[in-house]
Amino acid sequence: MNEDRIVDRAGIDAELERVRREFRQLLGSADARDFERRSDGTRWTNEQLLFHMVFGYMVVRRLLIVVRMFGRLPEGVSRAYARVLNAGTRPFDWINYRGSCAAARVFNRHRMGSKLDRVIASLRASLTSECEEALARGMHFPTRWDPFFADYMTLEDVYRYPAKHFDFHREQLTLGRREPTPGFE
Repeated sequence: MNEDRIVDRAGIDAELERVRREFRQLLGSADARDFERRSDGTRWTNEQLLFHMVFGYMVVRRLLIVVRMFGRLPEGVSRAYARVLNAGTRPFDWINYRGSCAAARVFNRHRMGSKLDRVIASLRASLTSECEEALARGMHFPTRWDPFFADYMTLEDVYRYPAKHFDFHREQLTLGRREPTPGFE
């Protein structure tokens, strides 16, 4: 990343607000059957997938801490760390799936909207306080864990990551879709 580059904080902030509003609209437009319906292309129900989308934002708060720490160390340290994490992809995938299933029971359709509101407010405040130098620092990531993890990501990239994750999973939701009548297609 060019160190003279100024980060488009307003753009990141606008993306955070877009997702917050869209998520509230998704929750408000769904009925009980929508939440229980299977999503498209995952093993999760819509409610579980919606929580997983919120969880993507929750994870970013922790990733910011990790990137701030590794961003000050020699690059080889984060490269080795990413290799170790990549080696643990199978347990990660299992935990990622089961964790969202279980957590959606606590942060269900009635609580996940306010949880996302709080997390996004926290990310917006954090973004405001970051200096340009910190936003340019980065580390290597476990690319096998998520299709939106690049081999090397800056703090700015981490702030931009959850919207990509959200938009991808948004397409897998089956909210508002009529279930096909058996025998008629």
